[in-house]
Amino acid sequence: MKLGKKPEIDAFFRKPPANAVGVLIYGKDRSQVLERSTTLARTIVPDINDPFNVSLLTESDIDGDVGRLEGELQALSLMGGKRLIRLKFFTEKSALDKAVAQIVKSHAAGDYNPDAFIIIEAGSLGGDSALRKLADTDKNLASVACYDDETGDIIRMARETLQENGVSLNTAAMDIFAQRLPKERGIARQEIERLVLFIGPGSNKTINETELQDFLGVEPEASLFKAASDAFGGRMKAAQSGLRRAFAEGEGGADAMRALSLHFGKVRLLKNHLLSGMGGKEAARAAGVFWKEEDDMVRQARAWNFDGPNGLDALSRDIVEVDRQCKSTGMPDLLLAERIFMQVAGKANRAGL
Repeated sequence: MKLGKKPEIDAFFRKPPANAVGVLIYGKDRSQVLERSTTLARTIVPDINDPFNVSLLTESDIDGDVGRLEGELQALSLMGGKRLIRLKFFTEKSALDKAVAQIVKSHAAGDYNPDAFIIIEAGSLGGDSALRKLADTDKNLASVACYDDETGDIIRMARETLQENGVSLNTAAMDIFAQRLPKERGIARQEIERLVLFIGPGSNKTINETELQDFLGVEPEASLFKAASDAFGGRMKAAQSGLRRAFAEGEGGADAMRALSLHFGKVRLLKNHLLSGMGGKEAARAAGVFWKEEDDMVRQARAWNFDGPNGLDALSRDIVEVDRQCKSTGMPDLLLAERIFMQVAGKANRAGL
């Protein structure tokens, strides 16, 4: 069942039909894919971090052992009720795509646990994807494509978030702010939330374009964001120093991973803009990069590649895994975060930074 219109997507996400056993959410905007997947996950189970009722898998977990997915769909909840399986599936391997589609098809036909709900987070699946064809047509599944937000969508999201927090921008300020926001939803939302903090949540304050310039001109001084930038720039000692300073100030491993993920998103988006033919400054503005950081960010984006063991795609999986570990394994989250920061810095050095 293909969901294309916003009202039908919203209705499904608020309350999935009783017959639905899975959803495919895909698109090149991974931030939007993750946001929508997380929103839906919270309607399926009370706690999306529950290790007993929620199973997290990646394509690496099932590549060569696709039966593992089958086992998760067969398993029953220890506490009764719904189980949730989240599969992060960003592979381009046709054989694996077909194998997963076959298992999901069996699940949709009722062969496995009917109380197991699967959310598949995928990249830009083509029309020849067996998984996409299945989700588009099976009555017990749904598919949702995530495209880049239009400027109007970004402005709407900004206004809604500001209104929810009791603050606002005047028309001129909103026009300026919207132009600075990237179309990638995750990065845009981070900037909107940072603006809310700048204005003051619950203050009922409306700022104008002059006051907004004070926000746009604020250089992020938080040790974590500087440490993330230093890590991606190959400045290992500076990254480690900034990270430990932030930890001493009371920040945790999960906070560090949010900073690292945000910087990763900007580097990846900036890289895409450069590959599309944009010039450095144009690409930096489109990615929402603070003007004082433009030169360093462009240098980072040009040095990093997508493919290979030291590429951005491999790093994306590592960041997601460490973020999960920081929140769920019981291991010292500060140690886990420091390890991935040093790993990033090492890869940056090998990339020539």
